[in-house]
Amino acid sequence: MENHPPVRVERRPVSEEESRRANGPDWDRYADEYQATHGEFLGDAGFVWGPEGFTEAEAGVLGDVADRDVLEVGSGAGQCSRWIRSRGGRAYGLDLSFRQLQHSRRIDIDSGLSVPSVLGTATALPFADNSFDVVFSSFGALQFVSDIATAVAETARVLRPGGRYAFSITHPTRWMFPDDPGEEGLTASQSYWDRTPYVEVDDASGVVSYVEHHRTLGDWVGLLAGRGFVITDLLEPEWPDGHDRVWGGWSGVRGRLTPGTAIFGARLG
Repeated sequence: MENHPPVRVERRPVSEEESRRANGPDWDRYADEYQATHGEFLGDAGFVWGPEGFTEAEAGVLGDVADRDVLEVGSGAGQCSRWIRSRGGRAYGLDLSFRQLQHSRRIDIDSGLSVPSVLGTATALPFADNSFDVVFSSFGALQFVSDIATAVAETARVLRPGGRYAFSITHPTRWMFPDDPGEEGLTASQSYWDRTPYVEVDDASGVVSYVEHHRTLGDWVGLLAGRGFVITDLLEPEWPDGHDRVWGGWSGVRGRLTPGTAIFGARLG
């Protein structure tokens, strides 16, 4: 595991520019460790929606992807998009981290299954209107975006009428609890309705090094409905028997009692 620089934690408003400036370099620093730690679990061409290991093959939120144009926002090393390509879909990736995209290219070469990918942000998708049949994000991008209304609007812009939109996020109720996979992570310590971003500041430089944003379930419903989406799915995967993986604040201790992941599926009207 890498040694991360000491940080202090704050709760305060953070702009889109500051969020992006923090999270892009943070993922560049973390990419090698992330892929080394989680790559086998994710699979080179695997599609899991979250730490519970719930797969798209089980969920079916995207529908039939064969012969569909698909965009993955926050694609990381392209594992989910590669799974879609293995099933006949034309998947493309977009990520804020250059280092994650380098890992994507490495796996392209190793696997022989390539995902064309670009460096970019969810709030300014570099694609023409009506370009895709499906847009999705598996724990990518959305929690790190301050200007979430713009990100949802950008998704609606690049989707064709009737197109599918799906994403997974930390379950909003988890915001109430400490990010601890043990027993201490089961005691609520702050308000579910407190939307103040979580911020990590580098002790040495004073520069914001990581930002995560919180929205309630109602916020997400309003955001989607406000851009013409009809919600078709809200899945809350249960922790499976025999799954002993600990991933950050996710664990069997917590996952058997309270949801850690929420998966939204929607259709553009």
